[in-house]
Amino acid sequence: MKYFIILFLAVSLGSILTGYFLELDHSEKFVGFGVLGLFFIVFPLFSYYRWKDKNAKDYMITKENLDKMKKFKDSNYN
Repeated sequence: MKYFIILFLAVSLGSILTGYFLELDHSEKFVGFGVLGLFFIVFPLFSYYRWKDKNAKDYMITKENLDKMKKFKDSNYN
């Protein structure tokens, strides 16, 4: 999965740079396809790859998590 993300990132950035530096008839399309690749392929794959083994409740502000933070803060200052 990690290598697919790196591959798609390289292809998207390469497409953007090709469209930017080479003045071809359809250089805007290269830039556009590169941005679409980043937006619709690279970012969702990266987000899934980074969050697949994590519990979202650990990052939400709930009463239990606030109590844990308060207890942790109090224990570090004493």
